[in-house]
Amino acid sequence: MMLLNQRPEHDQPLVAADAAALGIAGADHAEHYLKVRDSHAETPLQALPALAGELGVGSLHVKDEGKRLGLGSFKALGGAYVVMRLVLEEAGKRLGRTVDVGEIGDPAVRAIAAQMTFCCATDGNHGRSVAQGASLVGARSVVYVHSGVSRERVAAIARYGAEMVRVEGGYDHSVREAARVAAERGWTVVSDTSWPGYERIPGLVMQGYTVIVREVLTRLHEPPTHVFLQAGVGGFAAAIAGHLAIVLGAERPKVVVVEPARAACIYATAEAGRPVKIPHEQPTVMAMLECHEPSLVAWRVLARVGDAFMTVDEEDAVAVMNRLARPAGNDPAIVSGESGGAGLAGLIRAAGDMGTRAALGLGASSRVLIINSEGATDPGRYSELVSIAPQDVLLQTA
Repeated sequence: MMLLNQRPEHDQPLVAADAAALGIAGADHAEHYLKVRDSHAETPLQALPALAGELGVGSLHVKDEGKRLGLGSFKALGGAYVVMRLVLEEAGKRLGRTVDVGEIGDPAVRAIAAQMTFCCATDGNHGRSVAQGASLVGARSVVYVHSGVSRERVAAIARYGAEMVRVEGGYDHSVREAARVAAERGWTVVSDTSWPGYERIPGLVMQGYTVIVREVLTRLHEPPTHVFLQAGVGGFAAAIAGHLAIVLGAERPKVVVVEPARAACIYATAEAGRPVKIPHEQPTVMAMLECHEPSLVAWRVLARVGDAFMTVDEEDAVAVMNRLARPAGNDPAIVSGESGGAGLAGLIRAAGDMGTRAALGLGASSRVLIINSEGATDPGRYSELVSIAPQDVLLQTA
């Protein structure tokens, strides 16, 4: 399914708060924090000319976030950044001066961090980022996971010292439970989704993601004409689309938001013209995108700079994982987790339908950007779906 954005706010400027969070100064701030990380390195931008030719587009580039900060996901840029920033803000209040990120290891700062507890709900990747951020600054973290989060993903979070709490139901249930307990105990919720009265922290999480755009634009000779962005609650898609709109202005690319058909809360919201919660029915293999209620901040951005909304099926996601692991021609092999290639799945589906191609303006001169949002964050599940271990896929490009 594909739906063009016909909202009255479409193509209007971002509201002031969102423009501030996702603008150039915000990206500068996020990058400043990133540079103090020992594991910081720019992630690869790969050209896939063989696949571009098959799809009838001029060029196709994939930004591979599977190598980001040792966490295997773009989420590494969000939760950890916010935890570090909130600790330094609290330290500044208590010490009566500005505290820079370079002082993150200072004993006085760490003593303050040790008194702080950060809490979140996660499908897997965001919780790992929050837990890693807390471990970096010496704070405590408590991470809520729902019944669908695999043991392997839970273990990957727990190794950063997080206290893990399992919640019955889906992602939205874990979000509500984390917020409830945090309010009772005075913890700080670091969520990648927003609700009425809770917007600043999700905005900062999104701000962290803008670093991806900055890296991409320094590597491309020409900006993309089309970007296909996967969405769960919508924060990732909104951050990328919002920053592109601010930096490129009228030359911004056409943004297509892609979701699993089984968890398409952004599509349903676009269709209804207002944020809606959809029923939790069948689980999707795209576990990191299994969200049933949009982030209010994310929707506010996407209503303005999202040009189309579409869904993909389970087999589309698995086919992309396999296609990237076994590329054609001289295209590089890429390890993409179950959710990581959903944007590419959307492009493949759009390129194969003449009506959709025409509606989106896809053609031989199109320059398409895809972001592989995660690698094999659950290696066992990856091997099951692709029939190759992720490390063996990477040997093909070594």
